[in-house]
Formats: sequence, structure tokens, C-alpha cells
Amino acid sequence: MNTYGRQPISLVKGAGSYVWDSEGKKYLDALCGIAVCSLGHAHPTVSKAICEQSATLIHTSNVYRIPAQETLAGKLCSLTDMDSAFFTNSGAEANEAAIKIARMFGHNKGIQTPTIIVADNSFHGRTLATLSATGNRKIQAGFEPLVSGFARVPFNDVDAIREVAKNNKNVVAVLVEPIQGEGGINIPNPSYLNEIRTICDERDWLMMLDEIQTGICRTGKWFAHQHSGITPDIMTIAKAMGNGFPIGACLAKGKAAEVFKPGNHGSTYGGNPLACHVASATLAAHEKENTHVQAKNTGEYLVSQFKASFSETSEVIDIRGLGMMIGIELDRPCAELVSLAIENNLLINVTAERVVRLLPPLNMEKVQADELVSTLTQIVKAFISR
Repeated sequence: MNTYGRQPISLVKGAGSYVWDSEGKKYLDALCGIAVCSLGHAHPTVSKAICEQSATLIHTSNVYRIPAQETLAGKLCSLTDMDSAFFTNSGAEANEAAIKIARMFGHNKGIQTPTIIVADNSFHGRTLATLSATGNRKIQAGFEPLVSGFARVPFNDVDAIREVAKNNKNVVAVLVEPIQGEGGINIPNPSYLNEIRTICDERDWLMMLDEIQTGICRTGKWFAHQHSGITPDIMTIAKAMGNGFPIGACLAKGKAAEVFKPGNHGSTYGGNPLACHVASATLAAHEKENTHVQAKNTGEYLVSQFKASFSETSEVIDIRGLGMMIGIELDRPCAELVSLAIENNLLINVTAERVVRLLPPLNMEKVQADELVSTLTQIVKAFISR
């Protein structure tokens, strides 16, 4: 179907931080499948795990116990201090599970129309419920009527959350991204998540974090909320969890982990032996390579180099990032930079119309980081000088 505005290249091979197209042209990949291939392409540990498990058992369904799923759930809970996991095939499905937990949590408290507070400029997926939770009218347009039960506030505005609390007694949860990725790499105040945690505790709400893009070492910690020293009631993850193999999860703690009972939710493919074995291998590789440390160090290096490169370029109005989640904001729409970068053997993304979004592999080497800075700086400067 005509659903994607595809770039006119066909990628056929990858290795580490590079990919090649069908014509043999080599590109530095600074997007890695939109924060998915965080270990780079064709990582030997991941490839081996796919081959081994696919030759043994791919799928059984959740009618039976799945040892690989139980192992993966235990590992994720130990990394996050959560209590349980529900496995999905995508981030949107993980958010659907979170929304359903919040609604059932509200109904169990006698609230007939449970409401979830969400943020402007957010992105939570393209299913009807997650699309309705998303704070972007362009994505929602044409799909009305939207799913009700969401109250929207500005991102990074705790006072707005408190104001909703005064006027809406149906609120049962807050759902936010620790850093808005699709919204333009928007990084909130350091106290933002801590204050939301306090509000949720005061009012017996669920604090729900969408870590689908920020999770699995991307920001210099295993999960972005760990920078704040808090633990959510629900957290959703996907993207980098399988390094390209589709898998997601909705993790829950305490009262949130006790909401679902058998029959309340399910998935045919979610958490099958193949997906879980690959995800466990991916997590093990991240641990072995200390990619959270690499993300912190390389991310800080990239931001410092970009700031130096654009120090006298007034058209670049902000450079921000945490770990290997970096945004370079221009004073004008710059979607054209994507195709210009391709012409110069570089893969990037532009989001929120004016923000160059960089999500490179976390194990990118310094020589590749320097290549990224040099190439992108030349492209941006040429673009704004026309």
C-alpha cells in the first residue's frame, strides 16, 4: 500500500555501523532502523541466536509455558526492578497493553470512564488507541473518531498535570516518554519524572513510561528513567530489544502487575521462543560490551563536536541529546537534509520538521563518530547557505 514516502535506495547488506545498497554504495547509518539496531548490523551474537533457535523451535503459542520467555522476563525485571512482563511484537502493542492495564485499574477502583494524562508532541504508536494517545494531529487526522479517555497536557509541565488532577476525578494514570523522540528529541527538566512520580503516589495513579525509543542503553543508562532514580509502575519497551527482530514488552510493578488475570489480554506471536531467545542474546551482548557506557561517552563526544562545528552557525538554534539520542534543531524546515545526506553516503532522519534526529549504533567507533560529524556538518552548512 502507498503508506511510506520511501527514499530511492534499496538496502541489501549491513555490517556494524554501515549498510550497502543494491548498487554497492556504502552508507554510514546514523539512524539504525530508528533506534532498533543499537548493536549495529549483522551482530554475530544476534545472528547466531537467530540461527540456533530457528533450527530448534520457533513458535508454540502462549497456551504452553515458554522457558525462553520466562528467562527473558526474569532478566528484564532484574534490570528494571519491575515484577512482571507481557510480551508483544511491537512497541504499539506494548503501549496497548499499558493502556488496557490503566483502564482496568480504574474500573477496579469504581471509575467508569478512566482517563490517562498524555503529553503534546508525544508518539506512542499507530493503532487506534496509541494513535489517540499520541500528541500529533497530523498522525491522527482522518482516523476520527479517536479513542476517548485521554487528557492532554504540555510536555515538561508538571503544573499542567496538577491542574488536570483538580478538575478531572477520572484520571488513573500518566503516560509520557522520558525523552520525546518523534517529537524532536525533547528532553525535560531533570526533576520532571520525579515530580510525576510524586503526583502519582499522592493520587494513587499509575506512572507509565514509554521507553520504546529511549530504552536498552540508548541514553547512557539501561533505561532513561534511571537517570532520575525513580521506578515507574508500568514501562513499555521494544525497538532495540531484539536488535531488529520484532519483540516488545509491557513491564509492570506492584499493583499494576496484579491487574491482568488469565483471559484479560493475550498475543498469538508475542514472546515466542525465537523472539525471546534473540532478545536474551541481545541483552547479553549489551551487557558484555557495556553499551550504556559507550552510549554515554560517544554521545557526549558527538554533542560537543557538533556544538563546536556549528558554534558560528546561527541557523542551528539548538543541539541537544542524552547518550546516543541526539537532536540538531534548525531555524527552518529541513526535511530535504535526508536526501542530501543519502547523496553523501549518510543515513539520518528529520523529525518535527526542523530537527535532525540521530540514533546511531551504540557501539559506533570514534572514527565513525568523526565521519558523522564531518559529513553532517558539511551537508547542513551547504543547505542553509543556499
